[in-house]
Amino acid sequence: MSLIYGKCLSVSLAERSKFSEGEIQTFMSVDANRIVNLCNSFHDMWSLPLQIGIALYLLYTQVKFAFLSGIAITILLIPVNKWIANVIAKATKSMMEQKDERIRMTAEILTHIRTLKMYGWELLFGSWLMNTRSEEVKYLSTRKYLDSWCVFFWATTPTLFSLFTFGLYTLMGHQLDAATVFTCVALFNNLISPLNSFPWVINGLIDAAISSRRLCKYLSCFEQETNMEQPSNCSVFSCSNKQNELQDAAVVIHDASCTWSSSDQKEIDLVVDPVNLLIPKGLLVAVVGEVGSGKSSLLNLILGETRLINGSVYRNGSIAYVPQVAWILSGTVRDNILFGREYDPRRYSEVLRACSLDFDISRMMGGDMAFVGEKGFNLSGGQRARLALARAVYHDAEIYLLDDILSAVDAHVGCSILHNAILGPPMNQQTRILCTHNIQAISAADLVIVMDKGHVQWVGNPIDFTFPSDVAFSTIDEVSSCSEVQQQDKRSNISSEIQQKTSEGDVICTPDENQGTDESEARKEGKVEVIVYKSYAVFAGWFITFLTCLSAVLMQASRNGNDMWLSYWVDTSGRNQKPYSTTFYLAILSLFCLANSLLTLVRAFAFAFGGLRAAVKVHDRLLEKLMSAPISFFDLNPTGRIINRLSSDLYTIDDSLPFILNILLANFVGLLGIAVVLSYVQVMFLFLLMPFWYIYRKLQLYYRSTSRELRRLDSVSRSPIYASFTETLDGSSTIRGFKSEDLFLLKFNKHLMTYQRTSYSEVIASLWLSLRLQLLAAFIVSFIAVMAVIGSHEYLPINLGTPGLVGLALSYAAPIVSLLGSFLTSFTETEKEMVSVERILQYMDVPSEEDVGGYPLHPQWPHQGEINFVNVTLKYKPQLPPALCGVSFTIAGGTQVGIIGRTGAGKSSILNALFRLYPTCRGSIMVDGVNIAGVSVRYLRSSFAVVPQAPFLFEGSIRKNLDPLQENMDFEIWNVLEKCHIKEEVEAAGGLDVQLKGSGTAFSVGQKQLLCLARALLKSCKVLCLDECTANVDTETTSKLQKTLATECQGTTVITIAHRISTVMSMDNILILDRGFLVEQGNPRILLEDQSSIFFSFAKASRM
Repeated sequence: MSLIYGKCLSVSLAERSKFSEGEIQTFMSVDANRIVNLCNSFHDMWSLPLQIGIALYLLYTQVKFAFLSGIAITILLIPVNKWIANVIAKATKSMMEQKDERIRMTAEILTHIRTLKMYGWELLFGSWLMNTRSEEVKYLSTRKYLDSWCVFFWATTPTLFSLFTFGLYTLMGHQLDAATVFTCVALFNNLISPLNSFPWVINGLIDAAISSRRLCKYLSCFEQETNMEQPSNCSVFSCSNKQNELQDAAVVIHDASCTWSSSDQKEIDLVVDPVNLLIPKGLLVAVVGEVGSGKSSLLNLILGETRLINGSVYRNGSIAYVPQVAWILSGTVRDNILFGREYDPRRYSEVLRACSLDFDISRMMGGDMAFVGEKGFNLSGGQRARLALARAVYHDAEIYLLDDILSAVDAHVGCSILHNAILGPPMNQQTRILCTHNIQAISAADLVIVMDKGHVQWVGNPIDFTFPSDVAFSTIDEVSSCSEVQQQDKRSNISSEIQQKTSEGDVICTPDENQGTDESEARKEGKVEVIVYKSYAVFAGWFITFLTCLSAVLMQASRNGNDMWLSYWVDTSGRNQKPYSTTFYLAILSLFCLANSLLTLVRAFAFAFGGLRAAVKVHDRLLEKLMSAPISFFDLNPTGRIINRLSSDLYTIDDSLPFILNILLANFVGLLGIAVVLSYVQVMFLFLLMPFWYIYRKLQLYYRSTSRELRRLDSVSRSPIYASFTETLDGSSTIRGFKSEDLFLLKFNKHLMTYQRTSYSEVIASLWLSLRLQLLAAFIVSFIAVMAVIGSHEYLPINLGTPGLVGLALSYAAPIVSLLGSFLTSFTETEKEMVSVERILQYMDVPSEEDVGGYPLHPQWPHQGEINFVNVTLKYKPQLPPALCGVSFTIAGGTQVGIIGRTGAGKSSILNALFRLYPTCRGSIMVDGVNIAGVSVRYLRSSFAVVPQAPFLFEGSIRKNLDPLQENMDFEIWNVLEKCHIKEEVEAAGGLDVQLKGSGTAFSVGQKQLLCLARALLKSCKVLCLDECTANVDTETTSKLQKTLATECQGTTVITIAHRISTVMSMDNILILDRGFLVEQGNPRILLEDQSSIFFSFAKASRM
């Protein structure tokens, strides 16, 4: 596991693209465990053949060459088993591929569950996942049914061995006696365990070999280049190649071409080609360009995340990287800022002020020790961006790579960050490379780099840079000319203006994404409840459960009957009283063997069918529950924790649990058969039975209670491993940029050591039990042997058995050591494996979203798109202050409304309430006169179109991404793509049928937002909600999109959440939120003319 995690930290994003996230998750959750399990059974690979060989030699000493008839049966089965092993290997490989795909889809769904719910696509994606699961189960079924044949062949081999050996021995003219028969019976019994275990060892070896090949392919990936060599010459735009200038350079790029393709891909799509740059130290460099021009790729080239095809890159100094989509650790605010560095109170306070986080943290419950949640779900998008920036600023690096961080915050916060952080004392002496569309940042830069389709189009002074013409800015320019002089305290002035204009300014309200506390994973204590076993039996089917148990009991009865008949045959032969012929004895023996074989086959296939049925039912029920769970459930449960249920726990139910249950049932009926036979042939054994059972019961209760809790601890300690691994997969480029690989590897190893301590304790507990059971079993064998010797004396008044029965008793007592240990071990292991069922059942008890739908709605609802909020109050948790405080407003049907406000003011909470992602505490929301509280949530969400703040593309074709329900023709899709100004990029990528990998990594974040906008327009709904959908798009494209929305969305209600004032200038109305209150609303142009309005303050700040 540590190797896999370490490789994740050292492999670049380009090289990692050859594997899906699902594959990498499977490496950790399944493949690593298979190799560990092989280590546990390593000695079985040589000891089992040795045990079989010794038993066969001892058989030769008893029956001479008659044992070869049994060997012939075994040899005949070798090619059959070889063919089965080959088919199992192929099925396992295909099953693992499908498992990879399922886990990848699962991780994709869980990561974007909020977006999926807003789209109303839970059932759609759930059905796709079910189809993938069906393919996985198809190969799993092949494995299980072939395993059943393996079990049948190997389980019936000892019985057939006995029949053919004794048959041939008597036909050779020998007479059966008690010593020979029961010595052979004991040897046959000794053959059962290794012969039964050997197929599983072979299967484990096959699984481990497949997993080893998969891991070798991953571990052999090229690692990221850590030492970037300085180029010998530098021929760059506007740069001298003097030696002293090279020494003063922060970054030197010489004839560099790069791609996002991995090293084993033949087709190379260059994203930067070629680039020559020399960036001196201490400059602010603005990287500009249209959407998809290669700005982010240039930063990743400097980071080393792309694959360098030609040229060289030299970095002179430490790096701090802030990605376009902020990566937030699951922890406290302070943990995210410090990022493993020592706490310096003075610098820490300076960083908070520079990044405008001091005010937000003061409003959080717990301050900077507040838990931000997985991926920062407790924070707004702007807060996440500023937190990521604060991490970089605190790092005090020599080179800062900032990817469009200003687009995630509102105007005056962006102004404050620009002046207090980027241009302020914390960073003004360092090299800052900023990808941006922000005009103020470009104007303040020392150097501007213009990117166009992967090429550096222009490099120069911002004075010589021609800004794109944008009509939306002209109005703001008229009122902002007075604020061209930059003031350090601009933000505080504006904040005070807004504070004065807010009548409820003294009321403290938390932002729309409130702070919470870390929710540790729940762990049950005590024994696994009977309801868990009952639930599994229900999943498997009561009839199959009954049939399996009945066939197992009858199978054991037939085997015991076989041995009893042998005992009778020996006794009659010894007294020279043979009422029946040898043929008759052999015929009865054959009938017992035939019955045993058929019942073994029935049991094996019934078990396989029941296990598969349970696996399918458990997954389907769990997926159904997760898809209908409220968003609050996913807020409290990290993705890694849920994936642990759907990968490791589900693998247990698929494979491990049926396997160990099968062994448990076989051991139970075996012990039952031994107890019945011993009680029949040795009456004195009944006197030993009760004290023996008492001691055995005490041992197993003590061991079970310990091992059960250890297994629960094992499962719980596994979740942080998967959560940490999932988190690292998302933020590996940031970790490498900060050179924090060692820190994260150390944290992961701590989680791993905790997990290993519980695993080690399980092994020690098992050894403790084994020692005591062997001592107990040795006493039982000794007791029976002593009773047999004493009973053989003629002076005793009680005869303790015939020679045949005594021999049968001794042969049954001999394997009791291993059988007792195996039964208790399998019983305890079953209870441990049942913990996985118990954990999954916990998620099946999760309450579903309210999906009432009691109102009879018009088929075209909503037909006007009128939205009315009436005194709406929204809380994310009962113990937290409200995110929306008595908000009331009306949006007329067919109008376009913008929602603005500071980061965390409650903007996204409006959409959360409208889409019923969280229940409102008070008030009502009406859409076309219908209270949405009475509308089915799926119908409600599917009636709206939305473009989320974080663009969501899934793996699949572009056509499937844009039109997953297949409701539009191709020409309609192309028409919308053209209107969204993304048609050329889709054509260049290969058209609508091109398959997107890695959530659309072939497109930039801005291009993804345009594709999501095209998806929303294709839906043709009466209500369209845009949450910062143009935040990562250049101003020229934004202007074009506004014109598109104006023409294409006539008669559609459009709600736009925006940080850019230019985005809302063309709206019919705007709503301004602050701390959850609606503080101002009206037409933006009218409000702009009123210098006392809050909107005027925002507009002035947007251009300083």
